[in-house]
Amino acid sequence: MNIKKNDNIFDEVLELIVTSKVKVFKQINSELISLYWDIGEYISNKIKSDGWGKNTVKELSDYIFKKDPNLKGFSQSNIWRMKQFYEEYKDYPILAPLVRQLTWTNNLLIFSKTKTIEEKEFYLNLSIKERYSKRELERQIDSAIFERSLISSKKLAPLVRESTYMSESLENNYSNVDNIFRDKYLFEFLDLPQNYSENDLKKSLVSNMKKLILEIGRDFTFVGEEFRLQVGNKDFYIDLLFYHRELQCLVAFELKIDDFKPEYLGQLNFYLEALDRDIKKTHEKPSVGVLLCKTKDDTVVEYAISKNLSPALIAEYETKLINKRLLQNKIEQILEN
Repeated sequence: MNIKKNDNIFDEVLELIVTSKVKVFKQINSELISLYWDIGEYISNKIKSDGWGKNTVKELSDYIFKKDPNLKGFSQSNIWRMKQFYEEYKDYPILAPLVRQLTWTNNLLIFSKTKTIEEKEFYLNLSIKERYSKRELERQIDSAIFERSLISSKKLAPLVRESTYMSESLENNYSNVDNIFRDKYLFEFLDLPQNYSENDLKKSLVSNMKKLILEIGRDFTFVGEEFRLQVGNKDFYIDLLFYHRELQCLVAFELKIDDFKPEYLGQLNFYLEALDRDIKKTHEKPSVGVLLCKTKDDTVVEYAISKNLSPALIAEYETKLINKRLLQNKIEQILEN
């Protein structure tokens, strides 16, 4: 039997192997986390019933190493973390299945770098959905994506309701809109000159596409920069065009280096109309636009978008890490209003 080099007849077998390896890894990881949970429960109960302390846990760690030096992960500090890990989640049965879907490393990151159970649940779900590596998860926690998402869900929803078209297109067709788009994006990975232009911002985002996708979400697929639209005898260019797999629609990002101005919305609406008439495929949903501005006045945004006839969102961006305390203060202000 002659097989050409470019034949793909073995791909199905390869896919079976890869799929099986993934399943085996998930099963092993789940068993490992369950083991750590059980050890944590055992230690916690012994502390209550028999007065165990850190010295006893050290003796346990030494005993395990003495009996089998090849067993890794049972140092005194790690066993104590297992006890804390169990005690943190034992009263939240809905979270127990989630922790078993993450590696111990990612579980420790979430456990140690977050405060409230709501924050922990957020990062557990996000890590499972996005399949974050340790570095990616750490970046998201450090960038306060929980606080930023919470602010966005509180601020985007009222704006969506202000527009009849957006209510139909975003709330009904795109029920997850407030979980997909944010009110503020963080581009701390950009190396921009002091007085940068919109072109500098665009080029830097494109050259850091992997980090940009991590920030905006992995369901975004990059279509192109300076995406050309031909309307009549004129050419127009969208700064960055993406396709969102879950929403099944094109998403146009327009970049501005200054404060939001109502006239920017008119330009974005024009682009969305051209996309829907000339680029959108028949099975796809109406295109969405995101206007990224350096700053914005929420009242001006509310006025501008209240009668808007296109699914457009206005967001800010930062080029430096945001102070979490400032974000928490912002959340408190929103909740008070």
